[in-house]
Amino acid sequence: DSFLDSGFILDKNFGLSQKTVYKNPRIMIANTGMDTDKIKIWGARVKVHSMDEVAAIEKAEKEKMKRKVDKILAHNIDIFINRQLIYDYPEEIFRDAGVGSIEHADFEGVERLARVLDAEILSTFDKTEEKDESRAHKLGTCASVQEIMIGEDTVIKFDGVPKGEACTIVLRGASSHLLAEMERSIHDAVCILTQTIRDSKVVLGGGCTEMLMAQSVSAAALKQKGKEALAMDSFARALRQIPNILADNAGFDSAEIVTELRSEHAQGNHWMGVCMDTATVGDMRKYGVTESYKSKLQSLTSAVEAAEMILRVDDIVKCAPRARDTGRH
Repeated sequence: DSFLDSGFILDKNFGLSQKTVYKNPRIMIANTGMDTDKIKIWGARVKVHSMDEVAAIEKAEKEKMKRKVDKILAHNIDIFINRQLIYDYPEEIFRDAGVGSIEHADFEGVERLARVLDAEILSTFDKTEEKDESRAHKLGTCASVQEIMIGEDTVIKFDGVPKGEACTIVLRGASSHLLAEMERSIHDAVCILTQTIRDSKVVLGGGCTEMLMAQSVSAAALKQKGKEALAMDSFARALRQIPNILADNAGFDSAEIVTELRSEHAQGNHWMGVCMDTATVGDMRKYGVTESYKSKLQSLTSAVEAAEMILRVDDIVKCAPRARDTGRH
């Protein structure tokens, strides 16, 4: 049920009894406190003599909050998105003015929204009269904003963003563990994609690169004298485990496939790898199976560093096992 959706999807809701559909709205993104309309005093003590004085303090807080909301509304906005909480009183003012409000959007969501909506994250709202637009408050916009249902959850979708580069991957699964694994896999794939864009060099996948490296290391080991040759042979065997693992994970006969792959590479067919479609070896150029060169190099380097670290361990310190308690209670 997972899918790729155009636009930006925010896992939040509009305020109570506010509109849920907007066309070409003016959007303000902010990081400011909207929860000071009630008395909250930290590290100080206020002594009053009657409840009227308490009511006067609350009234002053409300008037202060109203002035702040009026400054926001002076920008003629349609939607206000805040990283922090929005209490009932400012939400009521926004609702009466016909402005939608979204509270407690996390910092990552606010940063992404500002990027895709071509807006700035504001913390002050004084309206400047300067003609220089670069110094004025920059609001965002998009073609439409509306609440949609995904399964049983209500989310907000921003469609038709100015840069046209926003999309959202919606992951759905039967359990939180499965969703975590899916998110990790998607994150790894996106990271590899970004690295490939920065460095466009790629190598053939399907285990053919590892088989070619193993063949070269084995050939060099035959010419090496001393114990280093044994280490080189072990390194070549470790590289040949990659196509073996690929075949095992796919449920294929790994022994048959790896021996056939070794034969193909011995004949000079260095583009042959494990084909998941035919359950045998195949031309990776034909199937378009490639991997990022930078990712492959990093994986190989990390594996070598881990092996060196293990070989440097002279001994393992073990704690003595705890004696069994034979006493009777």
